[in-house]
Amino acid sequence: MNDPVRHIVFDIGKVLLHYDPHIPFSRIIPDETERQWFFDNVCTHDWNIEQDRGRSWEEAEAHLIAEHPDHEERIRAFRLNWHEMVPHAYDDSVDVMRSLMSNGYDVTMLTNFASDTFREAQERFTFLKEPRGVTVSGDIGLIKPDVAIYESHVENFDLDPANSLFIDDSHPNVEGARAAGWKAIHFKSAPDLLAELEKYGVKV
Repeated sequence: MNDPVRHIVFDIGKVLLHYDPHIPFSRIIPDETERQWFFDNVCTHDWNIEQDRGRSWEEAEAHLIAEHPDHEERIRAFRLNWHEMVPHAYDDSVDVMRSLMSNGYDVTMLTNFASDTFREAQERFTFLKEPRGVTVSGDIGLIKPDVAIYESHVENFDLDPANSLFIDDSHPNVEGARAAGWKAIHFKSAPDLLAELEKYGVKV
């Protein structure tokens, strides 16, 4: 707490961008129970996180289709309709990020994101190009909360962990940052973030 915050690192999904795979799949699989079964057993979180680690969508789809051939169309629909899963930014969070940059803080981003979908998101939400840079898990084959991804970010962006503050909606990812020697805030909302930043003496 005593070391002043100079570097502020934002997660992206559910901090700066809304993400919900149920949005397109509520149309593709209208029955809620059936849809939840599909996410629990076919296109699972664990399956999707491997694309964040760098696995190609082609390989990911082939793997699942071999296991669930009756669901091929729905499996392919995940990537085809990904753009609908990210419908909008959290404007209040983006405003906080921009204010921090205006106040002289060094702002970067660290995200679990597949390489191709991140580039797609950057083109749709151009504020993602405004910070000094970003570490994308799919680009380097590491994912949060592995301490190695935080160490890679420190090295690539020349950060001092003691002066670095991480903002993420995932408690395990927050703990990963703390294990790497960073300060960290568990994101809940933009107003809550403002209150937490004030505790660290950060001027927004």
